[in-house]
Amino acid sequence: MKDLIEVRWHGRGGQGAVTVSKMLAESALSEGYHVQAFPEYGAERMGAPVQAFTRISKEPIIIHSHVENPKIVLVLDPSLIVSIDILEGLDPEGTIIINSTQSPRELRKTLDAGKRKVFIVDANTISLEELGRVIPNTPLLGAFSKASGLVSLKNVEEAVKKQLSKKFPASIVDANIKALRRGYEEVMVD
Repeated sequence: MKDLIEVRWHGRGGQGAVTVSKMLAESALSEGYHVQAFPEYGAERMGAPVQAFTRISKEPIIIHSHVENPKIVLVLDPSLIVSIDILEGLDPEGTIIINSTQSPRELRKTLDAGKRKVFIVDANTISLEELGRVIPNTPLLGAFSKASGLVSLKNVEEAVKKQLSKKFPASIVDANIKALRRGYEEVMVD
């Protein structure tokens, strides 16, 4: 499947990696793509490393396996870049989007990213300011929308509203939309 885009999310339990994977799939679905979203858990506890995956394609997706060669990798917790190989299997011309206060150039050197595009957004600060706690998933989703160009900010906003309004009051949903928009506006690239 030549038009298949595979996305891998790295985070820790409680940061919203699984939820954001579903929100991305929902927004891509609304744009006419075929999608899959699924998690991979290790030790199922708060703070443990978690991976989630999203597949996006113009054609029906017939594979149902672990994502081994993503085109885009997102990192919700910057401490993971020293403890796991976030570049494993990533396309040599792929994209990395990281929650970080470092510059994209610094992270490019740290990761030895080669020809890959390196984007950063300070999702922790954004979420703390907008939500009152550190949950970096929606700012990173905003950064994904801008960096990838795959899904419009409008459709991502609708997916966030749909997903979060099932569990949270309107004030929390609105705060997440603000965080999403800031992630879109504040993402930087090297």
